[in-house]
Amino acid sequence: MQTHETARFAAMMTKSADLKRRIATELADVVVKVVDACETSLRGGGKLMFCGNGGSAADSQHLATEMLIRLRGSHERPSIAALALTLDPAMLTACGNDYGYDRVFERPLRGLGRTGDVLFGITTSGRSGNVIKALEAAREMGIVTVGMLGGSGEPALGLCDLALLVPDTETARIQECHIALGHAVLELLEDRIVARPMP
Repeated sequence: MQTHETARFAAMMTKSADLKRRIATELADVVVKVVDACETSLRGGGKLMFCGNGGSAADSQHLATEMLIRLRGSHERPSIAALALTLDPAMLTACGNDYGYDRVFERPLRGLGRTGDVLFGITTSGRSGNVIKALEAAREMGIVTVGMLGGSGEPALGLCDLALLVPDTETARIQECHIALGHAVLELLEDRIVARPMP
């Protein structure tokens, strides 16, 4: 017998699946361009960087770890240069205290980032101030900017060379799509690196 909660659960799963079907067609070309940018960066000695708040901070760490350690046990390859700008609580709290929370990603990015790197800015609203400042700094530094966004994506969208925009405003559903998109990008990237190993 269907209850209110079982119906609500089914609606959540259906919406999530429908969004993924939609982005499977609408974002396919952009996903390949993101993979191209990541491969170009890595083969040129660059690295992938990720930043975001809350659940998006966890996604940043998750995706960076998949590259540094292992994504799929069936694909053995060297560690890939990737880092989450969310990992160091001493750095985050020092920057928040000394410069303000809006600069907690921008400040370390300026020290760690190099021209030719790729920065993934993850914000489900498109309005996270600290992600926007990091994207602005990346643009100044010649770092490729990839937005993993939701809603209208603005104002972050205007600072992204490439955007993976989930066309919805519900945070949980956007986050579910973001991790699926992140996994897709990294799997396609790993396929290329395994097929043609980097020196």
